[in-house]
Amino acid sequence: MSFKSNLLATLAAMTLAVPALADGTISVDDAYARSSGKTAKAGAAFMMIQNQGDTDDRLIGATSDAAARVELHTHKVDDNGVAKMVHVEEGFVIPAGETHMLKRGGDHVMFMGLTAPFEQDATVPVTLIFENVGEVEIEIPVDLERQDKGGHGSHDHGSHSD
Repeated sequence: MSFKSNLLATLAAMTLAVPALADGTISVDDAYARSSGKTAKAGAAFMMIQNQGDTDDRLIGATSDAAARVELHTHKVDDNGVAKMVHVEEGFVIPAGETHMLKRGGDHVMFMGLTAPFEQDATVPVTLIFENVGEVEIEIPVDLERQDKGGHGSHDHGSHSD
């Protein structure tokens, strides 16, 4: 990547790093998306969701043109110690005055049936759907190099409760 391309990608990522704010109560910060490679059929997004309001809210869904299906997922460890990914139909509570982390190895937004590969420094348009504040549209930067704790790619992605 040339210096100019690298600079433009960095400026775009910095611009997109500005928190999305819905109705003055819900903000989304530090979001990034990743997949396991160019041939991956699935990807995931992670972020920090802050509820600055006086009442609890709930992330109840997400949509994106980047995938055939978008779901809220988490990891559950079974009696044998095996972590499996499961669809969380009821969504994630975002308590009033608190932050809920969507992170690798935990709660996250799952993209299944990617319409195009997630490429480094690209962005993924996502609409988060909250029970109270409604829809929040964000652009999530793709960061295939980020190394967070957890290890989203190390878990079984084959078990979905539909």
